[in-house]
Amino acid sequence: MPNGEFAGRKLVRDRKHQRLLKKWLKRRKLKNKQKYDAMGTVPMAKGLVLQKIAVEQKQPHSGMLKGVKLQLVKNHKVVSAFVPGDGSISFIDEHDEVTIVGLGGSQRGQMGCIPGWKYKVIMVNGTDLQQVRKGKKEKPKR
Repeated sequence: MPNGEFAGRKLVRDRKHQRLLKKWLKRRKLKNKQKYDAMGTVPMAKGLVLQKIAVEQKQPHSGMLKGVKLQLVKNHKVVSAFVPGDGSISFIDEHDEVTIVGLGGSQRGQMGCIPGWKYKVIMVNGTDLQQVRKGKKEKPKR
Protein backbone atom coordinates (compact mmCIF):
# COMPACT_ATOMS: atom_id res chain seq x y z
CA MET A 1 0.00 0.00 0.00
CA PRO A 2 1.64 3.25 -1.09
CA ASN A 3 1.89 6.09 1.31
CA GLY A 4 3.41 9.50 1.20
CA GLU A 5 2.78 12.91 -0.27
CA PHE A 6 2.33 11.84 -3.91
CA ALA A 7 0.57 8.48 -3.46
CA GLY A 8 -3.01 9.74 -4.00
CA ARG A 9 -3.16 9.00 -7.74
CA LYS A 10 -2.05 5.38 -7.27
CA LEU A 11 -4.50 4.85 -4.38
CA VAL A 12 -7.43 6.11 -6.50
CA ARG A 13 -6.38 3.98 -9.50
CA ASP A 14 -6.02 0.84 -7.36
CA ARG A 15 -9.42 1.41 -5.71
CA LYS A 16 -11.07 1.83 -9.13
CA HIS A 17 -9.47 -1.41 -10.34
CA GLN A 18 -10.59 -3.35 -7.25
CA ARG A 19 -14.16 -2.07 -7.59
CA LEU A 20 -14.40 -3.20 -11.23
CA LEU A 21 -13.58 -6.74 -10.12
CA LYS A 22 -17.06 -6.86 -8.57
CA LYS A 23 -19.36 -8.45 -11.13
CA TRP A 24 -22.49 -6.38 -10.42
CA LEU A 25 -20.60 -3.08 -10.55
CA LYS A 26 -18.81 -3.91 -13.79
CA ARG A 27 -22.12 -4.94 -15.37
CA ARG A 28 -23.64 -1.60 -14.33
CA LYS A 29 -20.69 0.55 -15.43
CA LEU A 30 -20.33 -1.09 -18.85
CA LYS A 31 -24.15 -1.07 -19.36
CA ASN A 32 -24.16 -4.77 -20.28
CA LYS A 33 -27.86 -5.23 -19.47
CA GLN A 34 -28.95 -2.63 -22.02
CA LYS A 35 -26.60 -4.05 -24.65
CA TYR A 36 -27.16 -7.79 -24.35
CA ASP A 37 -30.48 -8.47 -22.60
CA ALA A 38 -33.36 -8.79 -25.07
CA MET A 39 -35.76 -7.06 -22.64
CA GLY A 40 -33.33 -4.25 -21.85
CA THR A 41 -33.66 -2.71 -18.40
CA VAL A 42 -37.41 -3.19 -17.94
CA PRO A 43 -38.81 -5.92 -15.63
CA MET A 44 -41.61 -7.05 -18.00
CA ALA A 45 -42.12 -7.12 -21.76
CA LYS A 46 -44.92 -8.03 -24.17
CA GLY A 47 -44.52 -10.26 -27.16
CA LEU A 48 -46.49 -12.13 -29.83
CA VAL A 49 -46.35 -15.92 -29.78
CA LEU A 50 -44.74 -17.39 -32.89
CA GLN A 51 -44.89 -21.07 -31.93
CA LYS A 52 -45.20 -23.48 -29.03
CA ILE A 53 -42.17 -25.60 -28.21
CA ALA A 54 -41.30 -28.51 -25.93
CA VAL A 55 -37.75 -29.20 -24.78
CA GLU A 56 -36.26 -32.03 -22.74
CA GLN A 57 -35.08 -31.25 -19.22
CA LYS A 58 -31.40 -31.32 -18.33
CA GLN A 59 -29.90 -34.28 -16.48
CA PRO A 60 -30.74 -35.89 -14.07
CA HIS A 61 -34.41 -34.99 -14.65
CA SER A 62 -36.63 -36.34 -17.40
CA GLY A 63 -39.74 -34.98 -19.04
CA MET A 64 -40.71 -32.31 -21.50
CA LEU A 65 -40.78 -28.62 -20.56
CA LYS A 66 -43.34 -26.55 -22.40
CA GLY A 67 -42.53 -23.09 -23.66
CA VAL A 68 -43.22 -20.55 -26.38
CA LYS A 69 -41.09 -18.76 -28.90
CA LEU A 70 -42.17 -15.14 -29.11
CA GLN A 71 -41.25 -11.88 -30.77
CA LEU A 72 -40.97 -8.89 -28.45
CA VAL A 73 -43.10 -5.86 -29.36
CA LYS A 74 -40.52 -3.27 -28.29
CA ASN A 75 -37.51 -4.35 -30.39
CA HIS A 76 -38.69 -7.33 -32.51
CA LYS A 77 -36.16 -9.72 -30.96
CA VAL A 78 -37.15 -13.39 -30.83
CA VAL A 79 -36.81 -15.09 -27.41
CA SER A 80 -37.98 -18.31 -25.80
CA ALA A 81 -39.99 -18.31 -22.57
CA PHE A 82 -41.00 -21.04 -20.14
CA VAL A 83 -44.71 -21.60 -19.45
CA PRO A 84 -45.11 -22.53 -15.74
CA GLY A 85 -47.93 -24.68 -14.41
CA ASP A 86 -49.33 -28.04 -15.39
CA GLY A 87 -51.39 -27.76 -18.59
CA SER A 88 -51.03 -23.98 -18.96
CA ILE A 89 -49.63 -24.30 -22.47
CA SER A 90 -53.11 -25.28 -23.66
CA PHE A 91 -54.40 -21.78 -22.86
CA ILE A 92 -51.82 -20.11 -25.10
CA ASP A 93 -52.38 -20.06 -28.86
CA GLU A 94 -50.27 -18.72 -31.70
CA HIS A 95 -50.52 -14.94 -32.23
CA ASP A 96 -51.60 -14.38 -28.61
CA GLU A 97 -50.01 -11.48 -26.79
CA VAL A 98 -48.09 -12.67 -23.72
CA THR A 99 -46.21 -10.81 -21.00
CA ILE A 100 -42.87 -12.22 -19.83
CA VAL A 101 -40.62 -11.60 -16.83
CA GLY A 102 -37.19 -12.91 -15.85
CA LEU A 103 -37.12 -16.52 -14.71
CA GLY A 104 -35.27 -15.75 -11.48
CA GLY A 105 -32.07 -17.77 -11.83
CA SER A 106 -28.90 -16.59 -10.14
CA GLN A 107 -26.93 -13.90 -12.00
CA ARG A 108 -29.74 -13.38 -14.52
CA GLY A 109 -29.35 -16.85 -15.97
CA GLN A 110 -31.34 -20.02 -16.31
CA MET A 111 -32.92 -21.78 -13.36
CA GLY A 112 -32.66 -25.40 -12.31
CA CYS A 113 -33.12 -27.96 -15.04
CA ILE A 114 -34.65 -25.49 -17.51
CA PRO A 115 -32.27 -25.43 -20.50
CA GLY A 116 -31.21 -21.93 -21.53
CA TRP A 117 -34.52 -20.11 -21.05
CA LYS A 118 -34.20 -16.83 -19.16
CA TYR A 119 -37.87 -15.75 -19.17
CA LYS A 120 -41.25 -17.08 -18.06
CA VAL A 121 -44.81 -16.23 -19.16
CA ILE A 122 -47.07 -14.60 -16.55
CA MET A 123 -49.96 -13.13 -18.58
CA VAL A 124 -51.80 -14.07 -21.75
CA ASN A 125 -53.85 -11.40 -23.57
CA GLY A 126 -53.68 -9.17 -20.48
CA THR A 127 -55.03 -11.80 -18.06
CA ASP A 128 -53.04 -13.58 -15.35
CA LEU A 129 -52.08 -17.04 -16.60
CA GLN A 130 -52.51 -18.73 -13.19
CA GLN A 131 -56.07 -17.43 -12.81
CA VAL A 132 -56.94 -18.60 -16.32
CA ARG A 133 -55.45 -22.00 -15.51
CA LYS A 134 -57.47 -22.33 -12.27
CA GLY A 135 -60.69 -21.30 -14.03
CA LYS A 136 -61.22 -18.06 -12.08
CA LYS A 137 -60.93 -15.91 -15.22
CA GLU A 138 -61.52 -16.47 -18.89
CA LYS A 139 -58.90 -15.64 -21.48
CA PRO A 140 -60.09 -12.77 -23.70
CA LYS A 141 -60.24 -13.38 -27.43
CA ARG A 142 -57.77 -11.43 -29.51
